[in-house]
Amino acid sequence: MLVVENDPTDDVGRLGPWLVEAGLQLDIKRPHLGEELPEDLDGYVAFVVLGGEQSAFDDTPWFPRLESLMRKGVRHRVPTLGICLGGQLLAQAHGGRVERSEAGLEIGAKLVAKRDAAGNDPLFGPLPFAPDVVQYHYDEITQLPAGAVLMAASPRYPVQAFRIGDRAWGTQFHLETDTKMFAGWTGTEALIEGVDAIQEDMEEVWRPFAHRFAQLALGQLSESPTRENLPLL
Repeated sequence: MLVVENDPTDDVGRLGPWLVEAGLQLDIKRPHLGEELPEDLDGYVAFVVLGGEQSAFDDTPWFPRLESLMRKGVRHRVPTLGICLGGQLLAQAHGGRVERSEAGLEIGAKLVAKRDAAGNDPLFGPLPFAPDVVQYHYDEITQLPAGAVLMAASPRYPVQAFRIGDRAWGTQFHLETDTKMFAGWTGTEALIEGVDAIQEDMEEVWRPFAHRFAQLALGQLSESPTRENLPLL
């Protein structure tokens, strides 16, 4: 699978081992170091785009190519997961809107709530109603792409997770972040302790989520909802 690391402070973290133990091999591209992104996803069975300190609307040199890859992922039904900045880029690539949030910085250990549409989703369906997540973002998705389905929300930030088509998901939150990574983002002890306190619960929820994503990519997971019930894009 292709993994794009946009920022050295937000690497694949715990998500990488979870995906590998489920049977995937990771090809990690680091465009922030000058590594070239491929022009298409030929040869890849899945695609993950990680977070970073950039804004989705920044003039970052590799973002046009990255958004093109994300559109190709949806078009060719390559299982795709965008995390935080990656989720914002997925939305923006398909006509959604990303802006600096009027609600301000969201940071630390938080809960998000599943929406009704997540009930029959192959990845989000088995999650508890309000899973633990890690947050660190100033920007937010203020408008989802046409046809996108909301998977999770919170009171201050209505778009926390969404699906485009039947094989592409974006999250505003982080699921790959361990305590060490988060401590590199902030020196606030109370926030670090809060993130450390939810690590076991996060692994219990998001490790199986990563396994389901890998199983979908490897053709080992039955797909629901059916394509006939999906919005036209």
